[in-house]
Amino acid sequence: MIEQDTIKLLRECDAGIQMGVSSIDDVLDYVSDKQMKAYLADCKQAHNQLDQELQELLDRYGDEGKAPNPMAKGMSWIKTTVKLKLDESDATIADLMTDGCDMGVKSLSRYLNQYAAADETSKDICKRLIALEEKLGVQLRGYL
Repeated sequence: MIEQDTIKLLRECDAGIQMGVSSIDDVLDYVSDKQMKAYLADCKQAHNQLDQELQELLDRYGDEGKAPNPMAKGMSWIKTTVKLKLDESDATIADLMTDGCDMGVKSLSRYLNQYAAADETSKDICKRLIALEEKLGVQLRGYL
């Protein structure tokens, strides 16, 4: 049970990291405020560092991880593209990104509870990912 929950939690974190990095990549070129751009770049770097740890654990378990849900990723891309075509402001980007952060925190928290038998290392990665999402959301609120 522990190993099964651990792998499932790691997979969901993997998908979450990929979704977060992809979302940042989608908006980064549109950001005009230097501090906002720095927040996003720092968050992306932190996601990538966490991903390295996560991939090592997945490798240890012989698992390939999980890609984000194609429908969710596609819908996110469409929403981002449409909103940015209508208004390329930093406020629009902050709105999109804080919504994404909130969804990530909610989903990851659900998985953390659902896979309660996961090992502590995997839970720690999930908690750190949640903290990254929460931090970015708070940083971007000033741009709303």
